[in-house]
Amino acid sequence: MSSSQSKTARFFIGQIVRHRIFPFRGVIFDVDPEFDNTDEWYESIPEHMRPRKDQPFYHLFAENAETEYVAYVSEQNLLPDEAGGPVRHPQVEEIFDGPEDGMYRLKELHLN
Repeated sequence: MSSSQSKTARFFIGQIVRHRIFPFRGVIFDVDPEFDNTDEWYESIPEHMRPRKDQPFYHLFAENAETEYVAYVSEQNLLPDEAGGPVRHPQVEEIFDGPEDGMYRLKELHLN
């Protein structure tokens, strides 16, 4: 894979996705073209599961069966969420409208 291919995000802001391995889903609210978190965070991932740093990483308003939180997930570990239902994270409605057709749309900002 060329570096230009690895930097092109497959997912988009407002898309509902789920984790490939762990049981959580969420809506994307930001994208980093490549890893942009702390070394401590990266090292906390078990070595056999650590994703490559040279791929997009996504910030999610996430939920699992127990709670809501913000997640930071590599592209290789995400899949589109086929359920398409709303994500219950409390911050979703602060910046998004929807969901509609399985995705959220950014609210229009009204600047003074």
